[in-house]
Amino acid sequence: MPSLVARPTRFHRPVLLIVGCGDVGLRVARLVSARWRVLALTSTAERAPLLRAAGAVPLLGNLDEPATLGRLAGVADAVLHLAPPARDGATDERTRHLLRALARTGRVRRLVYGSTTGVYGDAGGAHFDETRAPNPATDRARRRVDAEARVRWFGRLFGVRTTILRIPGIYAGDREGGHPRERLARRTPVLVDADDVYTNHIHADDLARACVAALHRGPPQRVIHASDHTEMKMGEYFDLAADLCGLPRPPRIPRSEAERTMSPLQLSFWGESRRLDNRRLVRELRLVLRYPTVREGLLA
Repeated sequence: MPSLVARPTRFHRPVLLIVGCGDVGLRVARLVSARWRVLALTSTAERAPLLRAAGAVPLLGNLDEPATLGRLAGVADAVLHLAPPARDGATDERTRHLLRALARTGRVRRLVYGSTTGVYGDAGGAHFDETRAPNPATDRARRRVDAEARVRWFGRLFGVRTTILRIPGIYAGDREGGHPRERLARRTPVLVDADDVYTNHIHADDLARACVAALHRGPPQRVIHASDHTEMKMGEYFDLAADLCGLPRPPRIPRSEAERTMSPLQLSFWGESRRLDNRRLVRELRLVLRYPTVREGLLA
């Protein structure tokens, strides 16, 4: 499928605006900066040197302050929206502010939004594709469902090709908090197998490549699971990581004990079990994963 973004020429490079240019956004900027002119929205001038080092031009603005977003209108051919919602409420006002700013001109032809697989809630370990209806169990997930709906509405109203990537747990050895070795060193427990949940993963480098593929080849109004091929329970994942790191496997506890000792946030992750079908990622975005399972990614 042809890209809606102009092909680069000797005199013109298409412009990509990255909103929420954290770890994954920086990886994307490094991948595309030779062929795209990359802009990155940031709310703090202190991040400017880091963004420039990745090949991006910083733009000061704050998604919580709509008056600071006026300069976003008309600056980009494509937008990669990776900014999380605010921590409160059931709607994503940050996405609303962003889309309102982008709608002031008709330049944007491509929008990729990084959502979360948390929109599904608990699926009881079921294996499913993107046609499954969201069933968010927390306000955090409801904000993401709201953002997805706003993005799709924006695409239909303004003729913008939008793709939503539903993203599971992101990991990488060079990502802050992105490798299980720190948790293993703390001897943080996991659930016994009978109470354990299936989790899903993507290496940060593969996620960055999925974002680029979606910018070029994402079908319009499409939801895609940006997940690797792993089908593994959380405890199995940490056991594997421990074995590869030469560390003791984590202790196992029943859910009843976890409910007495763990934080509500931790329990929320232990309360959702699902296995994701990623065939759209492979067939439609034509992405060949460098780290098809967590074994390859953890070894890397």
